Amino acid sequence: MSDTEQIKKRFDRISSKFEVMDHFVKEDWRKELLKGVHGDILEVGVGLGTNFKYYPQEATVKGIDFSPKMLERARENLDSAAANIELFEMDVENLEFEDNSFDYIVSTCVFCSVPNPVKGFKELRRVIKPNGKIVMLEHMRSENEIIGKVLDFFNPVSVNLIGVNINRKTLSNLYQANLEVDEQEFLMTSVMRKLVLSPNK
Repeated sequence: MSDTEQIKKRFDRISSKFEVMDHFVKEDWRKELLKGVHGDILEVGVGLGTNFKYYPQEATVKGIDFSPKMLERARENLDSAAANIELFEMDVENLEFEDNSFDYIVSTCVFCSVPNPVKGFKELRRVIKPNGKIVMLEHMRSENEIIGKVLDFFNPVSVNLIGVNINRKTLSNLYQANLEVDEQEFLMTSVMRKLVLSPNK
């Protein structure tokens, strides 16, 4: 079984209890992240659809997740949305969209569970318009080396239980995918960050 299939099964399994994990991403962070997004939007890893109610009415959103069970839960939140939202079962490493399709791409704590994050980021770069923006909330390995080593120690447990890496060096992965970090804000030390990215095309 591939890494993707293993993680998909773990997310299917925990979908009914995912609210607990979702609460780690504060409501104010989500609102601030989505303030000002417009046009054609792709949200990757929609999870339970917690972001749906924060999209502006005039937005057109395509949301993807590789977990069928998560998508079932997300559909329950479509009624909370003012925007037009379509949902698709899809893997961020193999997006079924044409090049330069989206004005904005949204991601909230997704790339901790993508088996090949650099490949996933390259797909985002491919489908974002040249003048588009990628906005993210992401947790990653702490810049404090002691805390970083603690995260390294516990990472195998986290991966085996829920398929989430808690020590990803996400900035390095972004640069390998030829994405530029335009803005970076520490929300909870250096572990949780808000990022605004642009494609280097």
